Amino acid sequence: MEYGLIGEKLGHSYSKLIHEKLADYTYDLTPLSREEFPAFMERRDFKAINVTIPYKKAVIPYLDELDENAAAIGAVNTIVNQNGRLTGHNTDFSGFEYMVRESGVRVSGKKALVLGTGGAAAAVLAVLKKTGAGTIVSVSRTGKDGAVTYEDAARLHADAGLIVNTTPVGMYPNVDASPLELSPFKSCEAVLDVIYNPGETRLTAQAKALGMKGVTGLSMLVAQAKYACEFFLETDLDDAVIPKITEEIAASMYHGRELK
Repeated sequence: MEYGLIGEKLGHSYSKLIHEKLADYTYDLTPLSREEFPAFMERRDFKAINVTIPYKKAVIPYLDELDENAAAIGAVNTIVNQNGRLTGHNTDFSGFEYMVRESGVRVSGKKALVLGTGGAAAAVLAVLKKTGAGTIVSVSRTGKDGAVTYEDAARLHADAGLIVNTTPVGMYPNVDASPLELSPFKSCEAVLDVIYNPGETRLTAQAKALGMKGVTGLSMLVAQAKYACEFFLETDLDDAVIPKITEEIAASMYHGRELK
């Protein structure tokens, strides 16, 4: 393929639709098992690709260079092949930054809980630091590597003002799942969920029911794709395309039309 997306499971992905609205190229979805992944990366048979779960960190040993964002975050979601030389970028950072800005969620000075410790979490942590969050607490099932468990998050950090979900819990087709029960978090003002399918997750629905702001990740997905497209084609695109495409996809989702 020339342009596309690699990941383990891509049945939920809207990336093809978004990229083919952004630019005049064919964008292929290429699911790879963990056994297939190394050979694909060694072949380098692409012009530029995006990378999603679970390969955002696993791709790094195959790359020749990382840009400043990708190196600082330790995860890559965009790879450009220039004459056989692979450069890794991270547009999740810019995508989440856009999501925060567009949603109007206030970050400065707030205690923030970040659910998950994968590649997306690394980008979210970097944005929260840049935007002046107060205490930032990573939360995981195991509580390893500096994170706290979900039980300890509710017990010790119920005063958090912001919660960000970077895990796939609640993603289509497992739409009845939620990574966290929000009722203990009486001080929480907003929940940002980077999941974009479904358009409303169980987590954000509960946030709204409790009087918090709840925002899912469709605008982040479109924004990071726009920034990736700019790397793909070495061009600049107007940010105005982000809300336009976001609205088009949201309309399709909410009217139940199948997206391909």
